[in-house]
Amino acid sequence: MSKQVDVVIIGAGAAGLMCAAQAGKRGRKVLILDHAKKPGRKILISGGGRCNFTNYDVSAENYLCQNPHFVKSALSQYTNWDFISMVSKYGIEFEERDHGQLFCLESAKDIVSMLLKECEQPNIEQQYQVDIEAIQTIDDGGFVLATNKGEIVCQSLVVATGGLSMPKLGATPFGYKIAEQFNLPVISTSAGLVPFTLHKEDKEAFAELSGIAVPSEIAAQSGKTFKEALLFTHRGLSGPAVLQISSYWKPGQSVSVNLIPNIDLEVVLQQALAEHPNQTLKTTLSRVLPKRLVEVLIERKLLVDKPLKQFQGKQLEQVVRALENWQVLPNGTEGYRTAEVTLGGVDTQFISSKTMECTKVKGLFFVGEVMDVTGWLGGYNFQWAWSSGYVAGQWV
Repeated sequence: MSKQVDVVIIGAGAAGLMCAAQAGKRGRKVLILDHAKKPGRKILISGGGRCNFTNYDVSAENYLCQNPHFVKSALSQYTNWDFISMVSKYGIEFEERDHGQLFCLESAKDIVSMLLKECEQPNIEQQYQVDIEAIQTIDDGGFVLATNKGEIVCQSLVVATGGLSMPKLGATPFGYKIAEQFNLPVISTSAGLVPFTLHKEDKEAFAELSGIAVPSEIAAQSGKTFKEALLFTHRGLSGPAVLQISSYWKPGQSVSVNLIPNIDLEVVLQQALAEHPNQTLKTTLSRVLPKRLVEVLIERKLLVDKPLKQFQGKQLEQVVRALENWQVLPNGTEGYRTAEVTLGGVDTQFISSKTMECTKVKGLFFVGEVMDVTGWLGGYNFQWAWSSGYVAGQWV
């Protein structure tokens, strides 16, 4: 005997739960399916367990998508302020961090609990540890799902399966396979918001700096720049600046790093030369940068250490340029294992920006990270989940 519902949502993450709550409020009979044991696993570990759930400043500029206008409709239909209002309604305390990022004061569990409370409706059911074996369309509209827990028939099918990042949390390519089954193009995927690894020589040279963070401004070859902290790790480079630029980096390209974005180093060097001409460059730079970093740059021959008075002509200007334009050629990234998001995904050219419904297959919807929409670090990916989930919930 087949189970009959109005809407099946595959994926009990941020976008799926939001969509379910909205569809349920419209009186739709909703079934949420997930292969995991529990809902919201990625929410729970996000933001160091505090969940950076949105940002005070959200616009289409904060997203990468081959169809750049696609995100505008959903973000305007359900805004960051709408989600902040929901969080406030549930009495969840939050704090603002750098760049308008909003985090739970207590725990990411508060966000999952809120979403589950929103889904506590008599017409919403959740099933976990469900394997979907096949999906077929019905001639007069709708879908039949064959699962390890029986057959399910629905009018609308929502794919909220997420991307490939963090496979230990259960990430799979299942959503892309559904898209391909229905002849929807999938834009090639790669890890986004992810640390860089370095080539062997650089890795060995900088590994001892592991744990040291410095302010930086980092630029990709495309010209995109981010001004945030850079963190040295035992594998390479991380920190907010690196995670941000990784989404704009292509293999084989170098990135340009300004290690002194908040300092007029030329003034510092000229002043030191006038007052302490016998002082070495290492001593001078160690007042504005971590001493060990300066030593490694000297060891790598990016800088030459000698008394300031021995620098001739424009040699001090060259020191400034070397630190403002440090060229780093990453070996690669740490991959999906540590990536916060997946770049690429289901081609949005075939999805309605107003409803999230597939333009080629009636009743088939995509929400969240499974699509070719990737936000910056700072709560933007969650906001896309809330916005796209909300919009689909009005139409399924």
